[in-house]
Amino acid sequence: MESELMTTLWQQLWHGLRYDTTPLPPLQVSGDAALTAAFPVSELAATSIALAAQAAASLTGNPQPPRIDGILASRWFHQALRPIGHALPSLWDAFAGDYATADGWIRLHTNAPHHREAMEQVLGRHRDRQQLAETLQRQNAIALEEEVVAAGGCAAALRSEAAWLAHPHGHTVGREALIEQNLQPAGPPPRWPLPPARPLHGVRVLDLTRIIAGPVASRFLAGLGADVLRLDPPDWQEPVLEQEVTLGKRCARLDLKCADGRRQFELLLSQSDVLIHGYRADALSRLGYDEERLQELSPGLIDVSLNAWGWSGPWRNRRGFDSLVQMACGLADAGRQRFGGDAPVPLPVQALDHATGYLMAATVLEGMRQRVLHHNGFSARLSLARTACLLLEHPYPPTVQPGGLPPQSPADEEQELALTGWGLAARLRSPFWLPGTPLLWSRSPSPLGSALPRWQSLHLAGRHSGDYGG
Repeated sequence: MESELMTTLWQQLWHGLRYDTTPLPPLQVSGDAALTAAFPVSELAATSIALAAQAAASLTGNPQPPRIDGILASRWFHQALRPIGHALPSLWDAFAGDYATADGWIRLHTNAPHHREAMEQVLGRHRDRQQLAETLQRQNAIALEEEVVAAGGCAAALRSEAAWLAHPHGHTVGREALIEQNLQPAGPPPRWPLPPARPLHGVRVLDLTRIIAGPVASRFLAGLGADVLRLDPPDWQEPVLEQEVTLGKRCARLDLKCADGRRQFELLLSQSDVLIHGYRADALSRLGYDEERLQELSPGLIDVSLNAWGWSGPWRNRRGFDSLVQMACGLADAGRQRFGGDAPVPLPVQALDHATGYLMAATVLEGMRQRVLHHNGFSARLSLARTACLLLEHPYPPTVQPGGLPPQSPADEEQELALTGWGLAARLRSPFWLPGTPLLWSRSPSPLGSALPRWQSLHLAGRHSGDYGG
């Protein structure tokens, strides 16, 4: 599966993560099949997972390069858990999707109830999708996008890559770093044991992310042994993805807008090593938790965040999802042109989410390495829109057309079934092999809000002097 295009992606990911003069590690990827797309989605899957695995090796000093199964890497970008004896809810709300307008196409994202209400505030209620489609045929795509967003909803008009690059936000986000990193003031020297078999044993990760990218990152960290505590607002529901992304974690609820919730959050944060969050650019700061405050509450914190649209430019605080970014930045239009027809053709999987998730995991591990070396805190920012820029720079040549993946077989899955909070499920095998460091999860997937918002074993005495209690 290794190719010149994959090598280029690997170089860009590695140098996006490591600004020093560390030589490019070797890349070992097996498997010749790739997802059918206008862009190297399978290559991005293999290299982003390789980056996270290599970051784990660098943290523990493992000299062996990880070996990546390219086909399994592509499958992990789609679905890693297969329910047995029970079905998942529908992935999309009845009104979510792409619609033709009077002058183009628009995508509406209505999975969350308040996003659907915002769409209906602008367009009114419709009895079914067909009636909504008839209404949208009389609308201007760009104007409607702005109206839905202004109402608090989520929408994106179809744009070409050229139109995106000419757009004030598209022009700006393309100049951002793939992974923007900053060293923070020093904290106490960490005493993480970093055993190769469970590199993140004793490391506490506070997870304030939802949907896919951030949860993919914390799922990977949990697979390396981290104690991951996910926090969701009291009313947040994610029924389609719970089984997929809560593997290895405990999931609790906390309201950061009330005094009791804030006190508990600050206590949890003071006992944390890593914070990952996926709020819009200014949302956490508006709650009183900017980078400086986070470091005050937890000196030496590894603080890694993402958003949909990037950290500068007019859309920095806009709500967004993978499918919307694909529509706005030109990926879905490039697919339309590549494969013919009038309708948008997005990537075959939500690759921006998954790739950014593994880049986040790699960034957390790099931040830990920096903390071990220099005792400093660390912060980093990533975005789906910036990851999209990486793909846009490297379309498949016209002569290259991947034929897709072979059918999934029992050999792709672990032999033992997983018992989840919803029933039995089969899980894909790990997409990488790093000698001495397996990807293992000590907890099965569990529903949101099924745990209490506290660390299981506090070991508070001496924690800020580096004593992690064994």
